[in-house]
Amino acid sequence: MTASDLSSLRIETPRLILRPPRMEDFDAWAAFLEDEEATRYIGGRQPRATAWRTFMCMCGSWHMTGIAMFSVIEKATGQWIGRLGPWRPEGWPSEEVGWGIARAHWGKGYASEGAAAAMNYAFDVLGWTSVIHCIDEGNLASQGVAKRLGSSYLRRVTMPAPFEHTPVDAWGQTREQWRARSGQLAQS
Repeated sequence: MTASDLSSLRIETPRLILRPPRMEDFDAWAAFLEDEEATRYIGGRQPRATAWRTFMCMCGSWHMTGIAMFSVIEKATGQWIGRLGPWRPEGWPSEEVGWGIARAHWGKGYASEGAAAAMNYAFDVLGWTSVIHCIDEGNLASQGVAKRLGSSYLRRVTMPAPFEHTPVDAWGQTREQWRARSGQLAQS
């Protein structure tokens, strides 16, 4: 993917804009990663300097591989409210669509809405044949998002270092399962 492709990449849902991260997103990104509760199940709190490296890793992944998590922008306010999307770093158990929403925006259905758009992108644009969601066994809210997406528990997975000792479950589905479910939703 070229830089111009990245700058024009934009997915819209009824309430959200998904796009590759921009420098203007960093302050909100860093605040999100400093929130101990919001990051409890995604590797833990990161001070601003570490959040910078995480942010740059995500930006670099977009440029080097053409995939990474999108910045999630709330249409009504223009605010950065989280990051979600396709993700497959070295050593990851499989192709993932993951999510992390800033705590002030929990309970609004944004993770489900944005992840559904990211699932379409993963299957229709990236050509993935299956998707997992790596979810800590105690993260009931993310398990609920996975269920709303039509994903089911698949297996326990091992994450790459430094998280190899953290119990993580893979939830997921195939492209065919996603398309069958999407068709059912369109008919109802």
